[in-house]
Amino acid sequence: MIDFLTSPDTYRHWRLNFTGEIAELMMDVDENGGLFDGYQLKLNSYDLGVDIELSDALQRLRFEHPEVKVVILKSGKERVFCAGANIRMLGVATHAHKVNFCKFTNETRNGMEDASEHSGLRFLCAVRGTAAGGGYELALACDSILLADDGNSTVSLPEVPLLAVLPGTGGLTRVTDKRKVRRDRADVFSTLEEGVKGKRAVDWRLVDAVAPNSKFDATVADMAKTLAATSDRPGGLGVALTPLVRDISGDAIAYSLVRVDIDRDARRATIAIKGPGAAQPANAAEVQAQGADFYLLKLARELDDAIVHLRFNELDIGTWVFRTEGDPAHMIALDDMLAAHQSHWLVREILNFWKRVLKRIDVTSRSLAALVQPGSCFAGSLAEIAFACDRAYMFSGEMKGDNRPEARMTLSGLNFGRYPMSNGLSRLATRFLGEPQTLESARALIGKQLDGFDSDKLGLVTEAFDDVDWDDEVRIFLEERASFSPDSLTGLEANLRFPGPETMETKIFGRLTAWQNWIFQRPNAVGPEGALKRYGSGVKAAFDKQRV
Repeated sequence: MIDFLTSPDTYRHWRLNFTGEIAELMMDVDENGGLFDGYQLKLNSYDLGVDIELSDALQRLRFEHPEVKVVILKSGKERVFCAGANIRMLGVATHAHKVNFCKFTNETRNGMEDASEHSGLRFLCAVRGTAAGGGYELALACDSILLADDGNSTVSLPEVPLLAVLPGTGGLTRVTDKRKVRRDRADVFSTLEEGVKGKRAVDWRLVDAVAPNSKFDATVADMAKTLAATSDRPGGLGVALTPLVRDISGDAIAYSLVRVDIDRDARRATIAIKGPGAAQPANAAEVQAQGADFYLLKLARELDDAIVHLRFNELDIGTWVFRTEGDPAHMIALDDMLAAHQSHWLVREILNFWKRVLKRIDVTSRSLAALVQPGSCFAGSLAEIAFACDRAYMFSGEMKGDNRPEARMTLSGLNFGRYPMSNGLSRLATRFLGEPQTLESARALIGKQLDGFDSDKLGLVTEAFDDVDWDDEVRIFLEERASFSPDSLTGLEANLRFPGPETMETKIFGRLTAWQNWIFQRPNAVGPEGALKRYGSGVKAAFDKQRV
């Protein structure tokens, strides 16, 4: 089992150091610390285990260290910054692991950019030595890149000439869309095994500046100071991300607010979420006092862990069914408090974290369904889960023999822009892309508890069924979904989830990831004579030259 829970005292690949408003995040990969057997992580190359630690470090920087305004990303190795994803690992990994690995890595890089844009946490990458492939992609996720001008340090995306694959964590997209490198230069750059160095790297906008070794550290300090001046991080005390309480036994995963039950015969996971209680903080100070026990922060951490666990460890579980339970009024009251105090650094971080968890759901290659039943709590921030699903079915009326409250959906102000999808739109705006009047009708109903008839009429759910039809309709849908090809469903769902504007993020998850998924299956990359299999053997790969 791949476990995503870690902490700085158990890191094998990263070191964190703090000096006032500056944090130093040093990549010093233990070459014998690979997640699996059969490869060594030489030259600061990485696998999923390295990225799990990086993701954890970024979360702790956001929540535990509000005093930090700039993170300096650097290498602990001589003459190499990072050689990128470990080639031996990619060569022996299953196709599913490679694809999930690239997706998780993308989400981590996107999280860095989100931290800069929405949390005031800036990133400076100090590159000494080779930054190749995923190593340069790590630099691309930063706000600024400084390259040593020493005749040795280079940046490169050599995947096409060396490995017959693509820069799978957004490299091509960030080069053109983020750093605005001219497309013909990007084409040249992406086919140069040796990469680009010095003044040429600056001229092509591949890096922001170069400095000789004699002035490198001073230049890093100056650039960090400049970045810090643009940050609104407040300082003060952070919130410790205490260890999650989790029990995995048999076909169930139990947290305090989330429970996952797996039906292996049906290839389905049911994810049940508890809504908040009545006794919730009244202001940001009380949120900070509760720390990691605050409802939405605890829920975000638990659901995030459940999602990545299912992605990597339960590949045959193709359908996820979301249920909630609780009082919608408590969730709406909590949302109203969060909206009123969202300028507070911790509330801002919690809302941003929940946004990232919802995005994690959006890009998960599983069929997603929400069942809105009596006693449900699909309200406000929790309603976003239903809006993220491919289908949402709602029970209309009273369920015989069930004394729970009738199923309701309730909207809050946070549903209208606070949790944008990768396309930059809210889930409701995406849902009603061609119906702006419907979106405004929904906005007018903020705070109203909507029954099955009203929710169906407004378009908040796919369909509402009464007691006569509920069991059969839900059963038919779930059985039908399980009967379809997982490959075609993945393509169908990914194409339908992001209508509207295209952004750098949708290109990475929609276009680039789809192509990389296909390329990872091609013999030119993974066949017995393919580049990933023959890399480092001294024998050149043999390619089928047909364009397909």
